[in-house]
Amino acid sequence: MKEISLYIHIPFCKNKCMYCDFPSFAGKDNLRDRYVAALIKEIKMKAEQYIIKTVFIGGGTPTYLTLEEMDILLSAIDKLKFADDYEFTVECNPGTLTFEKLKLMKDRKVNRLSIGLQSTNNSLLKTLGRIHDYKTFEENYNLARKAGFDNINVDLMFGLPDQKVSDWIETLEDIVKLNPEHISAYSLIIEEGTPFYNMYNNDRLNLPSEDDEREMYHSAKRILEQNGYHQYEISNFAKQGRECIHNEVYWMLDEYLGCGSAASSYVNGNRYKNEENIEKYINDIENDTTSVEEEIHNSLDDNMEEFMFMGLRMIRGVCEKTFEKKFGVKIDTIYKDVIDKHINEKLLVRENGRIYLTAKGIELSNYVMSDFILT
Repeated sequence: MKEISLYIHIPFCKNKCMYCDFPSFAGKDNLRDRYVAALIKEIKMKAEQYIIKTVFIGGGTPTYLTLEEMDILLSAIDKLKFADDYEFTVECNPGTLTFEKLKLMKDRKVNRLSIGLQSTNNSLLKTLGRIHDYKTFEENYNLARKAGFDNINVDLMFGLPDQKVSDWIETLEDIVKLNPEHISAYSLIIEEGTPFYNMYNNDRLNLPSEDDEREMYHSAKRILEQNGYHQYEISNFAKQGRECIHNEVYWMLDEYLGCGSAASSYVNGNRYKNEENIEKYINDIENDTTSVEEEIHNSLDDNMEEFMFMGLRMIRGVCEKTFEKKFGVKIDTIYKDVIDKHINEKLLVRENGRIYLTAKGIELSNYVMSDFILT
């Protein structure tokens, strides 16, 4: 049986954060039991023929489900065939975790948690529309340790409205004291359709300057590396051996299944996206019709572009032999001029069969990656 990764989407939230453009919804709690039943039906249909090497339950807020709903879902996933060295992550939000939920996850094969914090500054958390304060996060984090979890990621964000460089440094210093195995440090992006987008367009969002945001990024690198975290992707830092295997599946253009509303799959060179509307997704699954809203057959050029875009996000970059094995051509046949151009600009390095961004290249990654478009 073939090994594959599995993403499961839980679209429910207690309330929607100001920056979030993910397909997640508040106020649809009445659909949760039918959604979980539909989700289990889709998981069985899609995943039973594979060996599962990684699972990632994301959202939304997976831990917003009740204990009973989580038990039903995790029990169904538990029946799938897992690889011996599987990784099983659940996204958690402070304020939705209990010791009972944590113990349930631990008993049902979950071996990694990803806890969304964003900041240790309560004023900034309020600005973001988070449902918790820092004390709640600390309590939930300690409960997770008590429940036996020894692989925890903490999500942080910088470049927030009204955030000073000193606020960000304080957040980093607070979190390294807790010693999680993995830290994600993302720069805030103002996405269309979010409350922040409307505020930004009406000049009501006081964002840090570009120089301050750059200083925040450098502070993250410096403080995290000093505390034993190595940067293995533009926004991700881990203790040795604690990198997120599931995310590397995306970055290396490997195959994965997506189950749930708005979930995406990539199998046999095809991309599939499920229906985003929760009610329609549930009805489709209940009536044994396809929940797929969009199907795209990636061209060879599409796959090569994505391999380069995603692979260059990793600090180790892309492997020339892997490129040749995946696409049947040497990388220089397609990209020699682009690679040489960015090596000359000191934005790329090529050595030992790998091509990767320099420190300056990471800061200008959008500029570099845009040159790998083949149209």
